[in-house]
Amino acid sequence: MDKTYDPHAIEQRWYQTWEERGYFAPAAEGDSAYCIMIPPPNVTGSLHMGHGFNNTIMDTLIRFHRMKGDQTLWQPGSDHAGIATQMVVERQLEAQGKTRHDLGRDAFIDRIWEWRQESGGNITRQLRRLGSSLDWQHERFTMDDGLSEAVKEVFVRLYEEGLIYRGKRLVNWDTKLHTAVSDLEVLNEEESGHMWHMRYPLSNGQGHLIVATTRPETMLGDCAVAVNPNDERYKHMIGELLELPLTERKIPIIADEEHVDPEFGTGCVKITPAHDFNDYAVWLRHRDEIAISEQPHGGLINIFTSDAAIRENEVEEGELIPTKYIGMDRYLARKQIVADLEASGLLERIDDHKLMVPRGDRSGTVIEPFLTDQWYVKVGPLAKPAIEAVEKGDIKFVPDNWKNTYYEWMRNIQDWCISRQIWWGHRIPAWYDDEGNVYVGRSEAEVRNQHGLDADYPLRQDEDVLDTWFSSALWPFSTLGWPEDTQRLQAFYPTNVLVTGFDIIFFWVARMIMMGLKFMDGQVPFHEVYVHGLVRDSHGDKMSKSKGNVLDPIDLIDGIELEALVEKRTSGMMQPKLAKKIEKQTRKEFPDGIPSFGTDALRFTFAALAATGRDIKFDLGRIEGYRNFCNKLWNASRYVLMNTEGEDCGQSLPRSGGELERSVADRWILSRLQQTKQSVTEAIENYRFDHAAQAIYEFTWNHYCDWYLELTKPVLNSNTTSEAAKRGTRRTLVRVLEALLRLAHPIMPFITEEIWQQVAPLTSKDGETIMLQPYPSFRQALVDPETEQQMEWVMQFILGIRKIKGEMDIAPSKKVPVLLANASEQDATWAEAARPYLDFLARTESIIRLDEGDAGPESATALVGEMQVLIPLAGLIDKDAELARLEKEMGKLQAELERTDKKLANPNFVDKAPEAVVQKERDKLEVARRALADLETQAEKIRAL
Repeated sequence: MDKTYDPHAIEQRWYQTWEERGYFAPAAEGDSAYCIMIPPPNVTGSLHMGHGFNNTIMDTLIRFHRMKGDQTLWQPGSDHAGIATQMVVERQLEAQGKTRHDLGRDAFIDRIWEWRQESGGNITRQLRRLGSSLDWQHERFTMDDGLSEAVKEVFVRLYEEGLIYRGKRLVNWDTKLHTAVSDLEVLNEEESGHMWHMRYPLSNGQGHLIVATTRPETMLGDCAVAVNPNDERYKHMIGELLELPLTERKIPIIADEEHVDPEFGTGCVKITPAHDFNDYAVWLRHRDEIAISEQPHGGLINIFTSDAAIRENEVEEGELIPTKYIGMDRYLARKQIVADLEASGLLERIDDHKLMVPRGDRSGTVIEPFLTDQWYVKVGPLAKPAIEAVEKGDIKFVPDNWKNTYYEWMRNIQDWCISRQIWWGHRIPAWYDDEGNVYVGRSEAEVRNQHGLDADYPLRQDEDVLDTWFSSALWPFSTLGWPEDTQRLQAFYPTNVLVTGFDIIFFWVARMIMMGLKFMDGQVPFHEVYVHGLVRDSHGDKMSKSKGNVLDPIDLIDGIELEALVEKRTSGMMQPKLAKKIEKQTRKEFPDGIPSFGTDALRFTFAALAATGRDIKFDLGRIEGYRNFCNKLWNASRYVLMNTEGEDCGQSLPRSGGELERSVADRWILSRLQQTKQSVTEAIENYRFDHAAQAIYEFTWNHYCDWYLELTKPVLNSNTTSEAAKRGTRRTLVRVLEALLRLAHPIMPFITEEIWQQVAPLTSKDGETIMLQPYPSFRQALVDPETEQQMEWVMQFILGIRKIKGEMDIAPSKKVPVLLANASEQDATWAEAARPYLDFLARTESIIRLDEGDAGPESATALVGEMQVLIPLAGLIDKDAELARLEKEMGKLQAELERTDKKLANPNFVDKAPEAVVQKERDKLEVARRALADLETQAEKIRAL
């Protein structure tokens, strides 16, 4: 092995080997199938920390089950990401001074396919860098031929059952992209704005009502003003009519207890159903009352064009919208309407107001609730069995509390808008004739054949495409070949677990459950849903480009220089002040850039932080610690190989008997290994990756490296140790290391493979790769509580002597005489048996058991159970020099105590400083007091010599 661990020298080499040899594909043999579907990343995407975390968890599960002997499939693929991908290519055209309309639909889609061929595989390359053992031979794409056929099949079947329909309803409308968008594509952020208070005169001339709004321009579409039926101020007015300002319409006063809070504002709420989702719900409840007032369209009045400008009046409506506002942009219309209200004496006042503003996550423009014709899925009939599947336990959420979020969403579910007004995506399989009749089918040919339409009969296909989530909802079965009944579909559906973030439980998880139950004969798409938290920065803040706190997993693996990191974090920022702030922040946080940590250290960090259901606070201190852990494992393996290669490690001997002797340390580490195997296996099976990582770390660092390797030295380096004992220790060294490598492989695949290749031959293990070896199993016969108790005694003995030497400033290498007071027969026996370990690791010169009641000379003392370990101080230390050293240390501590005391006695500090800062000073004071007391005790002992 190389002297130092270099992850870059092994990672890509091993990944290429694994992939070329087909190790990621499901094994042909084996009855038990285990399958995970990757949440398909966007084809436009690049790896972020959430992907890194999510894929580490999935790969750990896949590698674990592969080693457990399951027929294991991790299905890879990517999502066509309709709006995001279209925008990327549109920006490219914009740089050339063109639009998609210059190319036309077919040529534009060809351009997107070209771009996807060139750049779309970026994230799959990055997934390989993470060590993700996906079955790349069967990679799928939501726009490939097979998945496109599945999408059409589902659409047609749902339409034929009456579960897909076309209707005019309110949607999130992106006025820049000119398409409906899902709630997930809308970012709601607080912004500064205003609240306009307007007077609505009563038609009977008996005064007015005051309504407040953050969007005065939408008043042109008001159909009513709602009050609470229990509000004494307005009870008598319910049913009266109001003059809608600036128009010639009259609107009613209606009562709605659900929507109107009498304590909020004036207790009067304007109802604009075509431009507000809550108002739309009010309109649905009161449409009959509102229709009585003879308003156009029953009060459901859309005042905007698709560009969010005031639209023209339709002929049959008469003068609905005042002509002076027609054609104005919504914000220009707002300004004019406010001015006109003020001029008419109808503007009560304007208040500053903080409000949540919805913006498109791609376009950045303010999203408009917009009344438009769209395609919908009637989800009520689909939601009922999906709720029951969780209630019955067919699907289990981990953590369990997420099922309550699922129930809340599913029991209040609205019909799903599945159409999008863009070009990139699955074209809706619907055709129209010149009279507006709609025909749905898998192809135009099928439509003509079914409806007896000859080739000359004019048909045009719907221009819209399907919501990306529609094809993603079919992912668990469409990727396995459905609608064909393929062997892969039979073998791997239902899948085992879905690993996902909480933010898409409704948008993706719930829809997969509904579609899976509907089209797979009532079978759920997965049995468990492991819901993980977000990866946040070290302060607990969400990572975002605007905050300048984003970390790229590849940068953590490879390292990145400071200037490159600054450029990466500030590139493309439109606000110079923000870019300057982020540059300053980055230079302060990473003055030397980010060092290379390697993939295994990153993966182990993710696993160690994966507490169930909690967000992850990621800081470089943790990953640095786990890079050191990789180095520790590497160096330990070098020690093992140096002491075993070319030596007899008992490969040909049976597990017990023969010319093989196991020391107490050998039996102890084998016993500890069994318990570690059990802990890690149970942790992974229960999705406690943090517990699995902790158990591996604890055993490797604290038990195997820090203790066992040291305990082997007096055995292997002694001229008096028998060959059978040396053979037993060498055998234990390599076999425990080999098992440890298999234990850690699912989390740390690269370093474990590299070391295993050299260790395995010493244990008679066959096979080309560690990833196809059996996962270590618990062996009860090797659990040895008595030996563990004995070794715990030995370790406490050694630590006690080391502590005394440290406190008394005795050189660690100096041999010391040891006296045992209050020692039992068991203590004496164990002390005699452990002499090789004690002499080597504690540097004991002699060990004498004192008679009962003999307190011995003045000594430094450590306790091991009831027994006292004494080191006589006479002759070991220079009394005057040691007292001088202690006096100096006590002087420093005394000065620190006085400074801290004075600080805490100052009211200005205690009252004005943050509580955390004050508490830190109090803690510092307490630590200093304890340290001073310990030094005074030591000084007393030395003075008594």
